[in-house]
Amino acid sequence: MRDDGSAAYKTVRGLSRGLLLLKLLNKFDGGATPGLLAEFSGLHRTTVRRLLETLQEEGFVRRSRSDDSFRLTINVRQLSDGFRDEHWISALATPLLGELLREVQWPTDITTLDVDAMVVRETTHRFSRLSFHRAMVGRRLPLLLTASGLTWLAFAPDAERDAIVSMLAAVRKLSISWPANRKRLAAILARTRQNGYGENFRGWRQEEKIALDRRAGLQSAAGYRLPEPGLYRQRDDH
Repeated sequence: MRDDGSAAYKTVRGLSRGLLLLKLLNKFDGGATPGLLAEFSGLHRTTVRRLLETLQEEGFVRRSRSDDSFRLTINVRQLSDGFRDEHWISALATPLLGELLREVQWPTDITTLDVDAMVVRETTHRFSRLSFHRAMVGRRLPLLLTASGLTWLAFAPDAERDAIVSMLAAVRKLSISWPANRKRLAAILARTRQNGYGENFRGWRQEEKIALDRRAGLQSAAGYRLPEPGLYRQRDDH
């Protein structure tokens, strides 16, 4: 795959045709005959039959002996069970992060919640000339000490937020730095909701990070990092 998204090698036509038949069978709830699939796919009936027999041998379709129709088997679930919502967030975020990098130059992360931490799913750190942190994808960020984590907690439903805070308290992750009690944390989250973004000023590392809530249904949080001197210069300019 080239940088522009085009294929570096010729595509495998047989694979494309097999996937097309799987998509069509998914639409025909009661199954479909090779003739019907040939009509809707535009493929020759003999080609359709060969593809169906291959898919049957691999366990993804089965043939009805009564009417010679084919239908999907439960094995097709194996093709999607490994997919997680975080994956499509990364795919959607990549071009937007590129545009933001050209505009602000500071590196930006897209993070999602993973049990007790925010995980970086996509980032522009490796492309930003202002970043000293290149390997960020997959890094776990503390919920209570990062802008992304505080933003998530601030805009999460009450029940979800309370459950997460209770879990963190149970494993003693509340006994760190400044968010050492619930009243203090509640005040920080209230300010985050009022501002519409979360802040981390040297709470975790020697840098400032601002996280923006950009979620419909609380899927992810976006944040960008500012080294401390750069932050002060920006504040002086505004």
